[in-house]
Amino acid sequence: MKKIQITQELFVKMLKYFYGEEFELDDDELCELYREIKSGIDKKLDAISRRGYYTEYKTADTAEAKEQARQKYLDAVGMHRDLRY
Repeated sequence: MKKIQITQELFVKMLKYFYGEEFELDDDELCELYREIKSGIDKKLDAISRRGYYTEYKTADTAEAKEQARQKYLDAVGMHRDLRY
């Protein structure tokens, strides 16, 4: 299984969230940390998906599979259909 790296900032936020009582954080601060952590994880998952589509595009066996993976990747990065070649 591959390892996934996160930023130090996200890691520290996770620590503060899970050890909130020891850091004496109130509910509002915990709620804000939760939103920031969720946002950071969502961004990481999107990056993992984009990387998977790119790898699939580069390693596809057939031209048809390569083109499908390329289209998935371009959709994932938000490339407008009119700007694609």
